[in-house]
Amino acid sequence: MRMAHIDYYFATVSPFTYLAGLRMEEIAQRHGATVTYKPLDILALFARTGGTPPKERHPSRQEYRLQELQRLSVLNDMPINLKPAHWPTNPAPSSYAIIAAQQAGGGDLGRLAHGICRACWAEERDIAQDEVVRDCLSDAGFDPALADKGLLAGAETYERNLEDAVAAGAFGAPFYITDSGGRFWGQDRLHHLDRHLAGEL
Repeated sequence: MRMAHIDYYFATVSPFTYLAGLRMEEIAQRHGATVTYKPLDILALFARTGGTPPKERHPSRQEYRLQELQRLSVLNDMPINLKPAHWPTNPAPSSYAIIAAQQAGGGDLGRLAHGICRACWAEERDIAQDEVVRDCLSDAGFDPALADKGLLAGAETYERNLEDAVAAGAFGAPFYITDSGGRFWGQDRLHHLDRHLAGEL
């Protein structure tokens, strides 16, 4: 039986990526699916696919977004700072580290990606800072020196992830695309992904 595959498009500065927790990883494991982690520049994705950055949205949309994040925080039992001290910040260094870790192997990639998001949205840490990225790498079982390795390759892959996302039909984060063509936008659609992999949707 062929194993399913998920291309996981996400942004390390996205609160909705943070609130997904490790549920996608649990779903993938349950169905024997493999995952490719594809961190990207969410603002560039918005610009390419008709989205509007949060700070440029109408006040009603901004206020609703904060209410939604607060509710999701409670529902998912995950702490969140609605206005973190270090947001927005440069997502590239943390994204490059995830790309390098995926290439190197040896650790828990889901834990790394989630740890970086948690650092931003629950721990008031600046994920653009080298020491924060190193801590997250180490905590997930990776060599912290990966923060300094493969930067050129990381930059190239980061840009390619954006192009891949646009070509595949992704327009937000988190976004899950299966090899069968199923597209699922948002942490609140993970149960749909689960049912899809089970052959029910």
